[in-house]
Amino acid sequence: MAPRPVRRRVAVVGTGAIVTGSHLSALAAHADRVELVAAVDVDPARLDAFRAQAPGGVAGYASTGAMLDAVRPDLVLVGTPPSLHREQTVAALKAGAWVLCEKPLCLSLAEYDDIAAAEEASGAYASVIFQHRYGSGAAHARALIAGGDLGAPLVAHCQTTWHRDAAYYAVPWRGRWTTEGGGPTVGHGIHQYDLLLHLLGPWAEIRAMASRLVHDTESEDVSTALVRFENGALATVVNSVLSPDEMSRIRVDCVDATVELTHLYGHRNDDWTYTPARHVSPERAAAWGAPDADVPSSHTAQLGAVLDAWDAGARPPGSGPEARATLEFAAALYKAAFTGRPVRAGEITPGDPFHSSMHGDHPDWAPRGRA
Repeated sequence: MAPRPVRRRVAVVGTGAIVTGSHLSALAAHADRVELVAAVDVDPARLDAFRAQAPGGVAGYASTGAMLDAVRPDLVLVGTPPSLHREQTVAALKAGAWVLCEKPLCLSLAEYDDIAAAEEASGAYASVIFQHRYGSGAAHARALIAGGDLGAPLVAHCQTTWHRDAAYYAVPWRGRWTTEGGGPTVGHGIHQYDLLLHLLGPWAEIRAMASRLVHDTESEDVSTALVRFENGALATVVNSVLSPDEMSRIRVDCVDATVELTHLYGHRNDDWTYTPARHVSPERAAAWGAPDADVPSSHTAQLGAVLDAWDAGARPPGSGPEARATLEFAAALYKAAFTGRPVRAGEITPGDPFHSSMHGDHPDWAPRGRA
């Protein structure tokens, strides 16, 4: 008789919409591998509502520290505002728990260094939620590009053109450097360019512009970038919350094919399109095919990947160097936008103002309006 799988004891920190929706669904899908035992929220009414919705008896706590002391969970899911991520993640790691944290993992590369140090001291790991990497369509595209099946990548476009109104930014922590870390560059488009980095590999140089055209925020509401990758490919990246026709899109033109993903908040296999170059035979194009399974990009898929790594005794995907690379890209985009000059990979190190904050400690920045 096969042994029963080990069920990891899980706690959630923050019980807002993303945890109530996406994280609860992910936990339910992996109910044979995880058990939700505790929840933390500073709002008693929200905490009570979550506990009523969650399965089983979930203990409630008003602070992360009290929960960690009492429960000692194996895994902590963090779904609080970004300014709290570093503190809560470090506390969980020091308690020996693995962490799966909503994006951004933290607000700066300096904060990431604190998390990396806590990982090393504890032996636990912290991953950031970038669920679009984990759909079967993304895994298939990455394998084809990395394996050279589509020829060398040449040109790419990464588009996050969404719309957020004034009511969205009425939430006090949004649109502020010290609480959200930035605007759509770090809060919205980060999902798409994380997937672009996952598909194309390391970048070498970035040039960027950003501005506040509509919203009364500290940070930008639109940014654009031109990126050179180490493999020579050039890419454009657009991050916007000003776009009435909302779309998330990645397109990579390779020597032998164009691969394109068009979706909004998540993708399936049918959202990916492969267009062969004229010189490619139908037989070769047919071999690119589609994955046998259709796994949507989701918190469920990423949680499964984290649990698989745990069972294998391996560093989970979305942690360590992978998490840092996406955060560095965001910091470099902001530095390029603020300074008006190209930024090269690896240049933002301790002592650089953009290492300690995404806005480089500038008191203010681009003028409002279209000029």
